[in-house]
Amino acid sequence: MKIALAQLNFHIGNFAENTNKIIDYIHQGILEKADLVVFPELAVCGYPPRDFLEFDDFISRCDEALQEIASHCQGIAAIVGSPSFNPDLKGKDLFNSAVFMTDGKIQSLRHKTLLPNYDIFDEYRYFEPNKEFNIIEYKGQRIALTICEDLWDIQDDPMYTINPMDELMSFNPDLMINIAASPFHRHQARIRQQIMLDNVTRYNLPLFYVNHVGAQTELIFDGGSMVLSPDGFIAGQLSFFKEDFQIFELENVINCKESLSVQLRNPDEAVYEALVSGIRNYFEKLGFGKAILGLSGGIDSAIVMVLAAEAIGPENVLGVLMPSQFSSDHSVNDALKLAEIIGCPAKVIPIEEAYHSFDSLLKPHFENLPFSIAEENIQARIRAVILMGLSNKFGHILLNTSNKSEAAVGYGTLYGDMCGGLSVIGDLYKVEVYELARFINRNMEIIPDNIITKPPSAELRPDQKDSDSLPDYEILDKVLFQYIENRKGPRELAEMGFEKTMVDRILKLVNTSEYKRYQTPPILRVSSKAFGMGRRMPIVAKYLS
Repeated sequence: MKIALAQLNFHIGNFAENTNKIIDYIHQGILEKADLVVFPELAVCGYPPRDFLEFDDFISRCDEALQEIASHCQGIAAIVGSPSFNPDLKGKDLFNSAVFMTDGKIQSLRHKTLLPNYDIFDEYRYFEPNKEFNIIEYKGQRIALTICEDLWDIQDDPMYTINPMDELMSFNPDLMINIAASPFHRHQARIRQQIMLDNVTRYNLPLFYVNHVGAQTELIFDGGSMVLSPDGFIAGQLSFFKEDFQIFELENVINCKESLSVQLRNPDEAVYEALVSGIRNYFEKLGFGKAILGLSGGIDSAIVMVLAAEAIGPENVLGVLMPSQFSSDHSVNDALKLAEIIGCPAKVIPIEEAYHSFDSLLKPHFENLPFSIAEENIQARIRAVILMGLSNKFGHILLNTSNKSEAAVGYGTLYGDMCGGLSVIGDLYKVEVYELARFINRNMEIIPDNIITKPPSAELRPDQKDSDSLPDYEILDKVLFQYIENRKGPRELAEMGFEKTMVDRILKLVNTSEYKRYQTPPILRVSSKAFGMGRRMPIVAKYLS
């Protein structure tokens, strides 16, 4: 039997495009004499559809799309992910389903058993878990068909009380097929590969695994679909970060005795490709063509400009330099040099005059109090007004340039440098920003060296440095990582050797800044615990604040 994996980029709620894409690849499978074409989880509607699933019309359109797709399955079978109605009055109204179709019609459905409800996942909000198990028989083969999480509860500390493959093994399947929507983070490809290897080792069956590719707002899908032999060899690997379609002969997979030379990407390369994919898909799927960003001469805005230029073309990325009386000449020169190297247009709009106007306006109301953060934030908000003015006038989308370290401790101005339509590097700690800059410059100087080597500064007061307000990023980021990603508390951090007073101060900054993060743009997710939908914290809590 020849099995094709169709690793595709779907658009949430774009039923016409998604349906046509699926049909096109079914016909491609027919041309290449495949017996079965397998598509990812919730392919018909895109993943994650979230509260669209609460609309009967949305589900009806999924069903109409499935009927249209099935009509093209003549002489070939397909497995397509889609929500489906639960006919039982008890329980949730929907299943997360894998739809098996051939001979021009839907033959059967298999439902997802394990519904993740952690981090970015919220599936139990919408779906009823499967409680009945059976295999699919096709072309003399018995297929154990599962959906994403169904294969992940195989580790030493199981999250669920049931293992779908253990149940399906009683039917003596010949192979496993898993359709998935597995979002990217910098270590996910390695973890995913190990999970799949653990499954073939445990069940001694070949495994065909297909994943989404592309981005849906903050979530990025890296593809990396794979085929594994019963002996744990990688018989096939689809591309990362791009659509792919490959056909595999089942017998060859079963008899595979040597893994392909599969190299997992360098983490910096993977993050670079993920962020480019995230920007590109955000613009393409929303119909935007041009981006704008504040170009400060610092490393954060430099990285964002490089990524955006790669994603949508340098001619479509406008950098705006807005020097104040506190800006250094080298910052302006560095920013202009960067724009010239990349080929992006740039404008220089000084803000000193606007700042003095605001200072004059507010002076009688500031009651002769000394210069403080209030005056610093006015500068940041003036810059935001300029950027949003240009955005509104010319239809550019403002890219936010804050990093994760700043977002964590609230080192940013609400309605100032924290505004934008998309946060590009808000899931990269400052030290990771520097690592990415060195990756970008690995072959030639794209980001001017002075941008990378000079001490970071907001340049909102004379001779300002980030280190005036924050611990060194090398230390700060280690504490933040342990607290945010690894959920270590203050006692555990102290036991790890971090100074208690500093830890208490950092954690207080993180927790009292939650109200700021609540109002930030969507952040492209590249870590296992990003700010946004995957990290839900109360704003008015007392804990550690």
